Amino acid sequence: MEAIQYDNDGSFRPAEPAPARLMKGAEIAVRTLEQLGVETVFAYPGGSAIEFHQALADSSIRVVLPRHEQGGAFAANGYARASGRVGVCMATSGPGATNLLTGVADAYMDSIPMVIITGQVESGLIGKNAFQETDIIGMSRPIVKHSRLVLHAGEIAPVLVEAFRLARCGRPGPVWIDIPKDIQQQISAFRFDDHPEPRREKLPPPVAAERIAEIREAIRRSERPCIVAGGGVIAAGASEELFRFADSYRIPVATTLMGIGSFPETHPLSLKWLGMHGSYYANYAVNECDLLLVLGARFADRSTGRADRFAEHAFIVHIDIDESEINKNVRAGLGLAADVKEALALLNREPFDTGCSAWLETIAGWKREQPFRYRREPGRLKGQQVVEALSRLCGEEAIFVPGVGQHQMWTAQFGTYTRPRRLLTSGGLGAMGFGLPAAVGAKLALPEATVVNIDGDGSFQMNIQELGTVSTEGIGIKMVILNNQHLGMVAQLEDRFFGSRRGNTDLRVGGGRPFPDFVGIARSYGIPGRDVYDAAELEDAIREMLETPGPFLLDCHTVYQDHVLPMIPGGKTCRDIMTE
Repeated sequence: MEAIQYDNDGSFRPAEPAPARLMKGAEIAVRTLEQLGVETVFAYPGGSAIEFHQALADSSIRVVLPRHEQGGAFAANGYARASGRVGVCMATSGPGATNLLTGVADAYMDSIPMVIITGQVESGLIGKNAFQETDIIGMSRPIVKHSRLVLHAGEIAPVLVEAFRLARCGRPGPVWIDIPKDIQQQISAFRFDDHPEPRREKLPPPVAAERIAEIREAIRRSERPCIVAGGGVIAAGASEELFRFADSYRIPVATTLMGIGSFPETHPLSLKWLGMHGSYYANYAVNECDLLLVLGARFADRSTGRADRFAEHAFIVHIDIDESEINKNVRAGLGLAADVKEALALLNREPFDTGCSAWLETIAGWKREQPFRYRREPGRLKGQQVVEALSRLCGEEAIFVPGVGQHQMWTAQFGTYTRPRRLLTSGGLGAMGFGLPAAVGAKLALPEATVVNIDGDGSFQMNIQELGTVSTEGIGIKMVILNNQHLGMVAQLEDRFFGSRRGNTDLRVGGGRPFPDFVGIARSYGIPGRDVYDAAELEDAIREMLETPGPFLLDCHTVYQDHVLPMIPGGKTCRDIMTE
Protein backbone atom coordinates (compact mmCIF):
# COMPACT_ATOMS: atom_id res chain seq x y z
CA MET A 1 0.00 0.00 0.00
CA GLU A 2 1.57 3.28 -1.10
CA ALA A 3 1.82 6.26 1.22
CA ILE A 4 -0.37 9.19 0.46
CA GLN A 5 1.05 12.43 -0.87
CA TYR A 6 1.28 15.80 0.88
CA ASP A 7 -0.28 18.79 -0.83
CA ASN A 8 1.29 22.22 -0.49
CA ASP A 9 -1.37 23.29 1.97
CA GLY A 10 -0.57 20.42 4.32
CA SER A 11 -3.54 18.27 3.34
CA PHE A 12 -3.25 14.64 2.26
CA ARG A 13 -4.32 12.73 -0.81
CA PRO A 14 -3.99 9.00 -1.41
CA ALA A 15 -1.58 7.93 -4.12
CA GLU A 16 -4.25 5.82 -5.76
CA PRO A 17 -7.85 4.77 -4.97
CA ALA A 18 -8.34 1.75 -2.77
CA PRO A 19 -11.36 -0.54 -2.63
CA ALA A 20 -13.54 -0.55 0.48
CA ARG A 21 -12.92 -3.31 3.01
CA LEU A 22 -14.55 -4.36 6.27
CA MET A 23 -12.11 -4.38 9.18
CA LYS A 24 -11.77 -3.69 12.89
CA GLY A 25 -11.25 -0.14 14.11
CA ALA A 26 -7.72 -0.96 15.29
CA GLU A 27 -6.83 -2.27 11.85
CA ILE A 28 -8.31 0.86 10.28
CA ALA A 29 -6.03 2.93 12.52
CA VAL A 30 -2.94 0.96 11.45
CA ARG A 31 -3.83 1.00 7.74
CA THR A 32 -4.37 4.75 7.93
CA LEU A 33 -0.97 5.21 9.55
CA GLU A 34 0.52 3.22 6.66
CA GLN A 35 -1.23 5.48 4.16
CA LEU A 36 0.09 8.53 6.01
CA GLY A 37 3.64 7.29 5.46
CA VAL A 38 4.37 6.29 9.05
CA GLU A 39 7.38 3.97 9.22
CA THR A 40 8.01 3.77 12.97
CA VAL A 41 5.81 3.90 16.07
CA PHE A 42 6.89 3.79 19.69
CA ALA A 43 4.28 1.69 21.41
CA TYR A 44 3.81 -0.07 24.74
CA PRO A 45 1.01 -2.68 24.92
CA GLY A 46 -1.73 -3.09 27.52
CA GLY A 47 -5.26 -4.36 27.92
CA SER A 48 -6.88 -1.35 26.22
CA ALA A 49 -4.29 -1.24 23.44
CA ILE A 50 -3.92 -4.95 22.62
CA GLU A 51 -6.01 -4.60 19.46
CA PHE A 52 -3.59 -1.99 18.10
CA HIS A 53 -0.65 -4.31 18.65
CA GLN A 54 -2.42 -7.24 17.01
CA ALA A 55 -3.02 -5.07 13.95
CA LEU A 56 0.57 -3.78 14.01
CA ALA A 57 1.83 -7.37 13.96
CA ASP A 58 0.52 -7.60 10.39
CA SER A 59 1.86 -4.21 9.34
CA SER A 60 5.01 -2.98 7.64
CA ILE A 61 5.32 -0.32 10.34
CA ARG A 62 8.26 -0.87 12.67
CA VAL A 63 7.11 -1.09 16.28
CA VAL A 64 9.74 -0.03 18.80
CA LEU A 65 9.01 -1.20 22.35
CA PRO A 66 10.14 1.31 24.97
CA ARG A 67 10.68 0.12 28.53
CA HIS A 68 8.46 2.89 29.88
CA GLU A 69 5.75 4.92 28.18
CA GLN A 70 7.58 8.16 29.01
CA GLY A 71 10.54 6.75 27.10
CA GLY A 72 8.22 6.08 24.16
CA ALA A 73 6.89 9.65 24.18
CA PHE A 74 10.40 11.11 24.32
CA ALA A 75 11.55 8.75 21.55
CA ALA A 76 8.70 9.90 19.27
CA ASN A 77 9.61 13.46 20.26
CA GLY A 78 13.28 12.93 19.30
CA TYR A 79 12.24 11.22 16.05
CA ALA A 80 10.23 14.31 15.08
CA ARG A 81 12.97 16.77 16.11
CA ALA A 82 15.62 14.97 14.07
CA SER A 83 13.55 14.41 10.94
CA GLY A 84 10.91 17.12 10.88
CA ARG A 85 8.33 14.36 10.39
CA VAL A 86 5.46 13.54 12.74
CA GLY A 87 6.51 11.31 15.64
CA VAL A 88 3.99 8.66 16.70
CA CYS A 89 3.62 6.95 20.07
CA MET A 90 0.97 4.63 21.48
CA ALA A 91 -0.03 3.40 24.92
CA THR A 92 -2.84 1.78 26.82
CA SER A 93 -5.37 3.51 29.07
CA GLY A 94 -4.86 4.74 32.63
CA PRO A 95 -1.22 4.71 33.74
CA GLY A 96 -0.04 3.93 30.23
CA ALA A 97 -1.61 7.15 28.98
CA THR A 98 -0.62 9.28 31.97
CA ASN A 99 3.00 8.14 31.63
CA LEU A 100 3.08 9.83 28.21
CA LEU A 101 2.16 13.27 29.55
CA THR A 102 5.67 14.61 30.25
CA GLY A 103 6.96 13.75 26.78
CA VAL A 104 3.87 15.30 25.20
CA ALA A 105 4.13 18.47 27.31
CA ASP A 106 7.73 18.76 26.16
CA ALA A 107 6.63 18.57 22.52
CA TYR A 108 3.94 21.18 23.11
CA MET A 109 6.36 23.64 24.72
CA ASP A 110 8.90 23.25 21.90
CA SER A 111 6.41 23.04 18.98
CA ILE A 112 7.24 19.49 17.94
CA PRO A 113 4.79 17.58 15.68
CA MET A 114 3.52 14.38 17.31
CA VAL A 115 0.44 12.19 17.15
CA ILE A 116 -0.40 10.25 20.30
CA ILE A 117 -2.80 7.31 20.09
CA THR A 118 -4.08 5.74 23.30
CA GLY A 119 -6.46 2.97 24.06
CA GLN A 120 -9.34 3.75 26.40
CA VAL A 121 -11.69 1.56 28.43
CA GLU A 122 -14.86 0.48 26.68
CA SER A 123 -17.07 3.43 25.76
CA GLY A 124 -19.90 2.20 28.00
CA LEU A 125 -17.55 2.30 31.02
CA ILE A 126 -16.28 5.84 30.53
CA GLY A 127 -17.10 7.97 33.56
CA LYS A 128 -17.70 4.96 35.85
CA ASN A 129 -14.24 4.70 37.43
CA ALA A 130 -13.49 1.52 35.53
CA PHE A 131 -10.19 -0.28 35.92
CA GLN A 132 -7.40 1.79 34.34
CA GLU A 133 -9.77 4.55 33.31
CA THR A 134 -8.53 8.14 33.21
CA ASP A 135 -9.94 11.16 31.44
CA ILE A 136 -6.80 11.51 29.36
CA ILE A 137 -8.46 13.96 26.96
CA GLY A 138 -9.21 16.27 29.87
CA MET A 139 -5.79 15.76 31.44
CA SER A 140 -3.91 16.40 28.20
CA ARG A 141 -5.98 19.33 26.90
CA PRO A 142 -3.58 22.09 28.10
CA ILE A 143 -0.56 20.43 26.42
CA VAL A 144 -1.85 19.56 22.93
CA LYS A 145 -2.89 21.46 19.82
CA HIS A 146 -6.00 19.29 19.54
CA SER A 147 -7.48 16.11 21.01
CA ARG A 148 -10.31 13.76 20.14
CA LEU A 149 -12.17 10.87 21.75
CA VAL A 150 -13.29 8.62 18.90
CA LEU A 151 -16.68 6.91 19.39
CA HIS A 152 -17.17 5.11 16.07
CA ALA A 153 -14.76 3.05 14.02
CA GLY A 154 -15.83 4.89 10.87
CA GLU A 155 -14.37 8.09 12.33
CA ILE A 156 -10.88 6.71 12.91
CA ALA A 157 -9.37 7.30 9.46
CA PRO A 158 -10.56 10.89 8.95
CA VAL A 159 -9.66 11.77 12.56
CA LEU A 160 -6.11 10.46 12.10
CA VAL A 161 -5.72 12.29 8.79
CA GLU A 162 -6.78 15.50 10.47
CA ALA A 163 -4.48 14.81 13.43
CA PHE A 164 -1.44 14.52 11.18
CA ARG A 165 -2.35 17.67 9.30
CA LEU A 166 -2.84 19.64 12.53
CA ALA A 167 0.41 18.34 14.01
CA ARG A 168 2.37 19.64 11.00
CA CYS A 169 0.76 22.83 9.82
CA GLY A 170 1.06 26.34 11.24
CA ARG A 171 2.88 26.15 14.55
CA PRO A 172 3.60 22.42 14.92
CA GLY A 173 2.61 20.50 18.02
CA PRO A 174 1.16 17.30 19.47
CA VAL A 175 -2.33 15.94 18.76
CA TRP A 176 -3.89 13.27 21.02
CA ILE A 177 -6.36 10.62 19.78
CA ASP A 178 -8.11 8.38 22.36
CA ILE A 179 -9.93 5.27 21.09
CA PRO A 180 -11.99 3.02 23.42
CA LYS A 181 -11.37 -0.71 23.30
CA ASP A 182 -14.81 -1.58 21.90
CA ILE A 183 -14.32 0.96 19.08
CA GLN A 184 -11.02 -0.70 18.23
CA GLN A 185 -12.98 -3.99 17.93
CA GLN A 186 -15.91 -2.49 16.03
CA ILE A 187 -16.21 -3.50 12.34
CA SER A 188 -16.49 -0.73 9.78
CA ALA A 189 -15.89 -0.16 6.08
CA PHE A 190 -12.50 1.34 5.27
CA ARG A 191 -11.53 3.06 2.06
CA PHE A 192 -9.06 5.79 2.70
CA ASP A 193 -9.86 7.93 -0.34
CA ASP A 194 -13.56 8.02 0.57
CA HIS A 195 -12.94 10.18 3.59
CA PRO A 196 -13.60 13.89 3.32
CA GLU A 197 -10.78 16.29 2.66
CA PRO A 198 -9.42 17.49 6.01
CA ARG A 199 -10.41 21.00 6.93
CA ARG A 200 -7.80 23.66 6.40
CA GLU A 201 -6.39 25.48 9.39
CA LYS A 202 -6.67 29.25 9.36
CA LEU A 203 -3.18 30.36 8.42
CA PRO A 204 -1.75 33.90 8.24
CA PRO A 205 -2.48 35.69 4.97
CA PRO A 206 0.32 36.33 2.49
CA VAL A 207 2.79 38.92 3.70
CA ALA A 208 1.78 42.36 2.47
CA ALA A 209 4.36 44.29 0.45
CA GLU A 210 3.91 47.36 2.64
CA ARG A 211 4.90 45.41 5.79
CA ILE A 212 8.10 44.26 4.09
CA ALA A 213 8.75 47.86 3.09
CA GLU A 214 8.29 48.96 6.72
CA ILE A 215 10.78 46.35 7.94
CA ARG A 216 13.27 47.28 5.25
CA GLU A 217 12.96 50.94 6.20
CA ALA A 218 13.48 50.11 9.89
CA ILE A 219 16.69 48.28 8.92
CA ARG A 220 17.80 51.25 6.79
CA ARG A 221 17.38 53.66 9.76
CA SER A 222 19.15 51.37 12.20
CA GLU A 223 22.75 51.80 13.36
CA ARG A 224 22.86 48.77 15.68
CA PRO A 225 20.61 46.03 14.24
CA CYS A 226 20.45 42.50 15.60
CA ILE A 227 18.56 39.30 14.77
CA VAL A 228 17.19 36.71 17.20
CA ALA A 229 16.34 33.43 15.46
CA GLY A 230 14.19 30.89 17.28
CA GLY A 231 13.00 27.35 16.75
CA GLY A 232 10.37 28.65 14.34
CA VAL A 233 13.11 29.23 11.76
CA ILE A 234 14.02 25.54 11.92
CA ALA A 235 10.38 24.40 11.89
CA ALA A 236 9.73 26.55 8.81
CA GLY A 237 12.81 25.20 6.98
CA ALA A 238 14.01 28.79 6.70
CA SER A 239 17.70 28.43 7.63
CA GLU A 240 18.90 29.13 4.10
CA GLU A 241 16.74 32.26 3.89
CA LEU A 242 18.04 33.41 7.28
CA PHE A 243 21.65 32.95 6.13
CA ARG A 244 21.06 35.01 2.98
CA PHE A 245 19.26 37.71 4.96
CA ALA A 246 21.89 38.12 7.67
CA ASP A 247 24.85 37.77 5.32
CA SER A 248 23.62 40.20 2.69
CA TYR A 249 22.37 42.86 5.13
CA ARG A 250 25.35 42.23 7.49
CA ILE A 251 23.25 41.87 10.64
CA PRO A 252 24.58 39.79 13.57
CA VAL A 253 22.51 36.78 14.61
CA ALA A 254 21.80 35.41 18.07
CA THR A 255 19.65 32.32 18.39
CA THR A 256 17.49 31.07 21.19
CA LEU A 257 18.31 27.67 22.69
CA MET A 258 15.71 26.12 20.37
CA GLY A 259 17.07 28.05 17.40
CA ILE A 260 20.63 26.72 17.69
CA GLY A 261 21.82 25.59 14.26
CA SER A 262 19.43 27.81 12.32
CA PHE A 263 22.45 30.01 11.56
CA PRO A 264 25.99 28.57 11.35
CA GLU A 265 27.96 29.32 14.50
CA THR A 266 31.20 29.41 12.49
CA HIS A 267 29.99 32.53 10.62
CA PRO A 268 31.54 35.86 11.78
CA LEU A 269 28.04 37.28 12.30
CA SER A 270 27.07 34.48 14.71
CA LEU A 271 26.59 35.46 18.35
CA LYS A 272 25.85 31.87 19.46
CA TRP A 273 22.74 31.99 21.66
CA LEU A 274 21.25 34.33 24.23
CA GLY A 275 19.57 33.92 27.57
CA MET A 276 20.31 32.79 31.09
CA HIS A 277 23.38 30.74 30.09
CA GLY A 278 23.88 32.16 26.61
CA SER A 279 26.94 34.06 25.47
CA TYR A 280 27.89 37.36 27.07
CA TYR A 281 28.12 39.00 23.67
CA ALA A 282 24.72 37.73 22.45
CA ASN A 283 23.02 39.09 25.56
CA TYR A 284 24.78 42.44 25.32
CA ALA A 285 24.21 42.78 21.56
CA VAL A 286 20.49 42.11 21.95
CA ASN A 287 20.16 44.52 24.84
CA GLU A 288 22.25 47.32 23.27
CA CYS A 289 20.84 47.18 19.74
CA ASP A 290 18.50 49.82 18.33
CA LEU A 291 16.63 47.36 16.06
CA LEU A 292 15.78 43.80 17.09
CA LEU A 293 14.40 41.45 14.44
CA VAL A 294 12.89 38.44 16.23
CA LEU A 295 12.16 35.52 13.90
CA GLY A 296 10.16 32.48 15.02
CA ALA A 297 10.76 32.93 18.74
CA ARG A 298 8.34 33.47 21.59
CA PHE A 299 10.25 35.69 24.07
CA ALA A 300 10.49 33.00 26.74
CA ASP A 301 11.69 34.15 30.15
CA ARG A 302 14.98 32.20 29.92
CA SER A 303 15.80 34.27 26.83
CA THR A 304 14.59 37.67 27.98
CA GLY A 305 15.30 37.71 31.71
CA ARG A 306 13.30 40.62 33.09
CA ALA A 307 10.89 41.21 30.22
CA ASP A 308 10.20 44.92 30.90
CA ARG A 309 13.94 45.65 30.62
CA PHE A 310 14.60 43.45 27.61
CA ALA A 311 16.06 45.22 24.55
CA GLU A 312 14.73 48.46 25.98
CA HIS A 313 16.63 50.65 23.46
CA ALA A 314 15.37 48.75 20.44
CA PHE A 315 12.55 49.01 17.96
CA ILE A 316 11.32 45.40 17.92
CA VAL A 317 10.08 43.60 14.82
CA HIS A 318 8.50 40.26 15.72
CA ILE A 319 7.66 37.72 12.98
CA ASP A 320 6.00 34.46 14.00
CA ILE A 321 3.52 31.97 12.54
CA ASP A 322 1.51 32.04 15.79
CA GLU A 323 -0.35 35.33 16.05
CA SER A 324 -1.01 34.74 19.78
CA GLU A 325 2.72 35.13 20.51
CA ILE A 326 2.83 38.67 19.12
CA ASN A 327 2.88 41.17 22.03
CA LYS A 328 2.28 38.41 24.58
CA ASN A 329 5.50 38.70 26.60
CA VAL A 330 7.30 41.65 25.00
CA ARG A 331 5.68 44.51 23.08
CA ALA A 332 6.73 44.80 19.46
CA GLY A 333 6.91 48.00 17.46
CA LEU A 334 5.93 45.94 14.42
CA GLY A 335 4.34 42.51 14.81
CA LEU A 336 3.78 40.30 11.81
CA ALA A 337 1.94 36.95 11.93
CA ALA A 338 3.54 35.20 8.99
CA ASP A 339 5.52 32.24 7.77
CA VAL A 340 9.13 33.17 8.57
CA LYS A 341 10.41 31.53 5.39
CA GLU A 342 8.04 33.61 3.23
CA ALA A 343 8.87 36.86 5.04
CA LEU A 344 12.62 36.32 4.74
CA ALA A 345 12.32 35.38 1.06
CA LEU A 346 10.62 38.73 0.41
CA LEU A 347 13.23 40.65 2.42
CA ASN A 348 15.96 38.90 0.42
CA ARG A 349 14.71 40.27 -2.91
CA GLU A 350 16.35 43.66 -2.47
CA PRO A 351 19.10 43.37 0.16
CA PHE A 352 21.50 46.13 1.11
CA ASP A 353 24.51 46.46 3.38
CA THR A 354 23.53 48.14 6.64
CA GLY A 355 26.98 49.70 6.88
CA CYS A 356 27.14 49.15 10.64
CA SER A 357 30.88 48.51 10.83
CA ALA A 358 31.29 50.32 14.15
CA TRP A 359 28.55 48.18 15.71
CA LEU A 360 30.12 44.97 14.43
CA GLU A 361 33.49 46.03 15.83
CA THR A 362 31.89 46.68 19.24
CA ILE A 363 30.46 43.15 19.19
CA ALA A 364 33.83 41.74 18.09
CA GLY A 365 35.34 43.37 21.17
CA TRP A 366 32.79 41.69 23.44
CA LYS A 367 33.57 38.36 21.78
CA ARG A 368 37.31 38.78 22.44
CA GLU A 369 36.80 39.89 26.04
CA GLN A 370 34.11 37.40 27.11
CA PRO A 371 34.16 34.12 25.16
CA PHE A 372 32.76 30.91 26.60
CA ARG A 373 35.60 29.63 28.78
CA TYR A 374 36.50 27.46 31.74
CA ARG A 375 39.53 26.70 33.89
CA ARG A 376 41.45 23.58 32.96
CA GLU A 377 42.90 21.54 35.82
CA PRO A 378 45.71 19.08 35.02
CA GLY A 379 44.58 15.49 35.46
CA ARG A 380 41.00 16.44 36.22
CA LEU A 381 38.15 16.02 33.79
CA LYS A 382 35.81 18.94 33.07
CA GLY A 383 32.35 18.60 31.53
CA GLN A 384 33.09 21.49 29.16
CA GLN A 385 36.25 19.69 28.05
CA VAL A 386 34.29 16.54 27.21
CA VAL A 387 31.83 18.49 25.03
CA GLU A 388 34.67 20.30 23.21
CA ALA A 389 36.36 17.00 22.44
CA LEU A 390 33.11 15.39 21.30
CA SER A 391 32.33 18.33 19.02
CA ARG A 392 35.79 18.17 17.46
CA LEU A 393 35.98 14.37 17.03
CA CYS A 394 32.37 13.68 16.02
CA GLY A 395 32.26 16.39 13.37
CA GLU A 396 29.62 18.88 12.28
CA GLU A 397 27.20 16.25 11.00
CA ALA A 398 26.81 14.54 14.39
CA ILE A 399 23.55 14.96 16.30
CA PHE A 400 23.90 15.78 19.99
CA VAL A 401 20.97 14.96 22.26
CA PRO A 402 21.53 16.14 25.84
CA GLY A 403 19.39 15.52 28.86
CA VAL A 404 18.63 18.47 31.13
CA GLY A 405 21.05 20.04 33.56
CA GLN A 406 24.54 21.55 33.52
CA HIS A 407 25.62 19.11 30.80
CA GLN A 408 22.82 20.44 28.57
CA MET A 409 24.07 24.00 28.83
CA TRP A 410 27.70 22.96 28.25
CA THR A 411 26.59 21.00 25.20
CA ALA A 412 24.98 24.16 23.82
CA GLN A 413 27.91 26.39 24.84
CA PHE A 414 30.92 24.32 23.79
CA GLY A 415 29.53 22.43 20.81
CA THR A 416 29.66 24.07 17.40
CA TYR A 417 26.48 23.83 15.34
CA THR A 418 26.40 24.78 11.68
CA ARG A 419 23.15 23.13 10.60
CA PRO A 420 19.62 22.83 11.99
CA ARG A 421 18.52 19.71 13.86
CA ARG A 422 22.04 18.91 15.08
CA LEU A 423 21.25 19.84 18.69
CA LEU A 424 18.02 18.29 19.96
CA THR A 425 17.19 19.51 23.43
CA SER A 426 14.29 19.98 25.83
CA GLY A 427 13.93 23.75 25.88
CA GLY A 428 10.62 25.02 27.23
CA LEU A 429 9.85 22.19 29.65
CA GLY A 430 13.44 21.37 30.65
CA ALA A 431 12.55 17.72 31.22
CA MET A 432 15.18 15.54 32.85
CA GLY A 433 15.13 12.06 31.32
CA PHE A 434 14.74 13.47 27.81
CA GLY A 435 18.20 12.63 26.46
CA LEU A 436 18.46 8.82 26.22
CA PRO A 437 15.03 8.04 24.70
CA ALA A 438 15.10 11.13 22.44
CA ALA A 439 18.46 9.93 21.09
CA VAL A 440 16.84 6.55 20.37
CA GLY A 441 14.16 8.32 18.32
CA ALA A 442 16.70 10.49 16.50
CA LYS A 443 18.82 7.50 15.50
CA LEU A 444 15.79 5.62 14.18
CA ALA A 445 14.78 8.69 12.16
CA LEU A 446 18.29 9.15 10.74
CA PRO A 447 20.00 5.75 10.98
CA GLU A 448 23.15 6.84 9.10
CA ALA A 449 23.84 9.76 11.45
CA THR A 450 26.17 9.70 14.45
CA VAL A 451 23.80 10.32 17.37
CA VAL A 452 25.32 11.10 20.76
CA ASN A 453 23.30 11.30 23.97
CA ILE A 454 25.24 13.66 26.27
CA ASP A 455 23.74 13.27 29.70
CA GLY A 456 24.18 13.88 33.40
CA ASP A 457 24.17 11.13 35.99
CA GLY A 458 20.91 12.45 37.43
CA SER A 459 19.11 12.94 34.13
CA PHE A 460 20.33 9.62 32.68
CA GLN A 461 18.88 7.65 35.57
CA MET A 462 15.39 9.01 34.96
CA ASN A 463 14.98 6.81 31.88
CA ILE A 464 17.93 4.42 32.26
CA GLN A 465 15.60 1.49 31.53
CA GLU A 466 15.67 2.50 27.85
CA LEU A 467 19.04 0.77 27.66
CA GLY A 468 16.84 -2.30 27.18
CA THR A 469 15.35 -0.79 24.02
CA VAL A 470 18.79 0.29 22.79
CA SER A 471 20.08 -3.26 23.19
CA THR A 472 17.17 -5.33 21.89
CA GLU A 473 16.52 -3.04 18.93
CA GLY A 474 20.23 -2.73 18.07
CA ILE A 475 20.12 1.07 18.11
CA GLY A 476 23.67 2.35 17.62
CA ILE A 477 23.59 5.50 19.70
CA LYS A 478 26.59 6.68 21.67
CA MET A 479 25.99 7.65 25.29
CA VAL A 480 28.30 9.99 27.20
CA ILE A 481 27.58 10.68 30.86
CA LEU A 482 29.10 13.77 32.52
CA ASN A 483 29.11 12.19 35.95
CA ASN A 484 29.70 14.56 38.87
CA GLN A 485 27.60 12.55 41.34
CA HIS A 486 25.32 15.52 41.97
CA LEU A 487 22.26 17.23 40.58
CA GLY A 488 24.65 19.84 39.31
CA MET A 489 22.32 22.61 38.15
CA VAL A 490 20.38 22.68 41.39
CA ALA A 491 23.64 22.45 43.38
CA GLN A 492 24.86 25.48 41.42
CA LEU A 493 21.82 27.45 42.55
CA GLU A 494 22.48 26.27 46.12
CA ASP A 495 26.06 27.55 45.82
CA ARG A 496 25.00 30.91 44.41
CA PHE A 497 21.93 31.72 46.46
CA PHE A 498 21.71 29.36 49.46
CA GLY A 499 25.20 29.43 50.94
CA SER A 500 26.05 26.00 49.44
CA ARG A 501 23.58 24.34 51.80
CA ARG A 502 22.69 21.02 50.19
CA GLY A 503 19.07 20.04 49.89
CA ASN A 504 19.12 16.49 48.52
CA THR A 505 21.31 17.20 45.50
CA ASP A 506 24.14 14.79 46.46
CA LEU A 507 23.78 11.45 44.62
CA ARG A 508 26.80 9.73 46.20
CA VAL A 509 26.74 6.76 48.55
CA GLY A 510 28.90 6.30 51.63
CA GLY A 511 32.60 6.75 51.01
CA GLY A 512 32.01 8.91 47.94
CA ARG A 513 32.55 6.07 45.45
CA PRO A 514 30.88 6.50 42.04
CA PHE A 515 27.31 5.31 42.19
CA PRO A 516 25.86 3.55 40.33
CA ASP A 517 28.27 1.64 38.10
CA PHE A 518 26.91 2.89 34.77
CA VAL A 519 29.36 0.87 32.69
CA GLY A 520 28.42 -2.26 34.62
CA ILE A 521 24.72 -1.55 34.07
CA ALA A 522 25.30 -1.02 30.34
CA ARG A 523 27.21 -4.31 30.11
CA SER A 524 24.35 -6.11 31.84
CA TYR A 525 22.22 -4.98 28.90
CA GLY A 526 24.83 -6.22 26.44
CA ILE A 527 26.19 -2.74 25.69
CA PRO A 528 29.96 -2.09 25.87
CA GLY A 529 31.30 0.84 27.83
CA ARG A 530 34.29 2.52 29.42
CA ASP A 531 35.04 4.71 32.43
CA VAL A 532 37.13 7.88 32.01
CA TYR A 533 38.68 9.55 35.05
CA ASP A 534 41.56 11.56 33.61
CA ALA A 535 41.59 14.20 30.88
CA ALA A 536 44.56 12.43 29.29
CA GLU A 537 42.34 9.41 28.53
CA LEU A 538 39.49 11.38 27.01
CA GLU A 539 40.27 11.50 23.30
CA ASP A 540 41.31 7.86 23.16
CA ALA A 541 38.09 6.85 24.89
CA ILE A 542 35.96 8.92 22.49
CA ARG A 543 37.68 7.35 19.50
CA GLU A 544 37.07 3.88 20.93
CA MET A 545 33.39 4.76 21.38
CA LEU A 546 33.04 6.08 17.82
CA GLU A 547 34.92 3.14 16.28
CA THR A 548 32.91 0.50 18.16
CA PRO A 549 29.94 -0.69 16.06
CA GLY A 550 26.54 -0.30 17.69
CA PRO A 551 25.78 1.36 21.02
CA PHE A 552 28.48 2.36 23.49
CA LEU A 553 28.42 4.07 26.91
CA LEU A 554 31.21 6.38 28.09
CA ASP A 555 31.07 7.33 31.77
CA CYS A 556 33.15 10.50 32.21
CA HIS A 557 33.85 11.18 35.88
CA THR A 558 33.91 14.98 35.94
CA VAL A 559 34.75 17.45 38.67
CA TYR A 560 32.15 18.54 41.16
CA GLN A 561 31.16 22.16 41.79
CA ASP A 562 31.92 23.53 38.34
CA HIS A 563 29.33 26.14 37.43
CA VAL A 564 27.68 26.95 34.12
CA LEU A 565 28.78 30.48 33.25
CA PRO A 566 27.82 33.06 32.17
CA MET A 567 24.62 33.15 34.19
CA ILE A 568 21.86 35.74 34.35
CA PRO A 569 19.83 35.11 37.51
CA GLY A 570 16.10 34.65 37.02
CA GLY A 571 14.22 37.95 36.73
CA LYS A 572 17.42 39.94 36.17
CA THR A 573 18.95 41.61 33.10
CA CYS A 574 22.24 41.24 31.25
CA ARG A 575 23.58 43.98 33.53
CA ASP A 576 23.45 41.38 36.31
CA ILE A 577 25.30 38.70 34.34
CA MET A 578 27.69 36.51 36.34
CA THR A 579 30.93 35.53 34.63
CA GLU A 580 32.85 34.28 37.68
